[in-house]
Amino acid sequence: MPEQTIPHAFHVMAKPTGSACNLNCDYCFFLKKEKLYPVSNFRMSDEVHEAYIRQLFEAHQVPQVTVAWQGGEPTLMGIDFFRRSVELQKKYAKPGTQIENTFQTNGILLNDEWCQFFHENNFLVGLSMDGPKELHDYYRKDKGGHGTFDRVVRAARLLQKHKAEFNILCTVNSKNADYPLKVYRFFRDELGVNYIQFIPIVERINENGETGFQEGNRVTDRSVRPDQFGRFLINIFDEWVKRDVGQTFVLNFDGALAGWLNMAGTVCIFGSTCGQGTALEHNGDLYSCDHFVEPNYYLGNILKTPMIELVASDKQRKFGCDKRDMLPRYCRQCEVLHICNGECPKNRLIETPDGEAGLNYLCDGYKAFFKHADKPMRIMADLIRRGRLAEEVMKPTGTEKRVVEKGSTQPGRNDLCSCGSGLKFKKCHGK
Repeated sequence: MPEQTIPHAFHVMAKPTGSACNLNCDYCFFLKKEKLYPVSNFRMSDEVHEAYIRQLFEAHQVPQVTVAWQGGEPTLMGIDFFRRSVELQKKYAKPGTQIENTFQTNGILLNDEWCQFFHENNFLVGLSMDGPKELHDYYRKDKGGHGTFDRVVRAARLLQKHKAEFNILCTVNSKNADYPLKVYRFFRDELGVNYIQFIPIVERINENGETGFQEGNRVTDRSVRPDQFGRFLINIFDEWVKRDVGQTFVLNFDGALAGWLNMAGTVCIFGSTCGQGTALEHNGDLYSCDHFVEPNYYLGNILKTPMIELVASDKQRKFGCDKRDMLPRYCRQCEVLHICNGECPKNRLIETPDGEAGLNYLCDGYKAFFKHADKPMRIMADLIRRGRLAEEVMKPTGTEKRVVEKGSTQPGRNDLCSCGSGLKFKKCHGK
């Protein structure tokens, strides 16, 4: 294999329990994946586990390696599985390697032992939660149909008690999308978390009326509408940019800001290409992406073919390049292309105004948000370029003014504004 085609680093989302989960969330696309393995016990074997860790560390040519765990629900494997994983990581890590474990969980099985383990081994935990009780419990139910809010709050308090680092992963669906500030303020003020990621629910329906696969150009009623999602982001952004920059970190805003810095792709959905984020099933099967665990995107099994060969394969490289190469003309000519790059291919299910396939379902919502956020984003990008802190956007009057560094020369009224808007200073931040 030519050396130039082999990535120095990549991401693997490992699913040690496959699609097995102790909840039955209405919108979960991954529960449907059990059909791919009809006779499986959905538990990663010792053989697959060690092969995964060994190959992951052997393949990486960078000083930091992330070991990512998701599901299904990974706590169903039991804590001893992950103790063993930490031992394997130490065994196969190259000298000087910095190891990071990430762990996405619904929190139901977390207890003192789990949270102490996370703290002692520097796991970054992602806790799934959809807002306050009435919004969270609407779709996030257990197998008996009961809400799970109180148990997830208990998990958050245990993580805080043991000083285990965690963030919130909140889906944005047709129910909670109408209450953006209620959701945001709950996480910030009541739960006391500083790191939040919002994931839009876009649940596709294929021609057979089935969900769970990236097929069809219709979505379920649970899916967030594009205009809803745009308003959700705008309302939270307006509060965040006035008071929370540098204190509360919202991955959606950080990822978008990278576009204004000409660094789009710090989160995969906004990159021009993808393909560096694969998904590993419990039996060693590797797929192109967590959202594409489907037969058409199967790359091979790591017990038969080394992981690095699968990641660097022609099939996977084409998958990654298609994100850019399959963009419709409407997107390629869009004024915000440099920010979103068409977002995730899984959401490209509608047609452009001139009838070309491949437009992102959330396009209108994203475009509304990007245009609304443009001015403060430009200010923050300029601050960062000058070695300043983005949080200075909040001084002295939020998004409309900026601090002029003491002793620096303010632009003349007819000079171009230094924020990069292309406008004269008197028409921009010199107003």
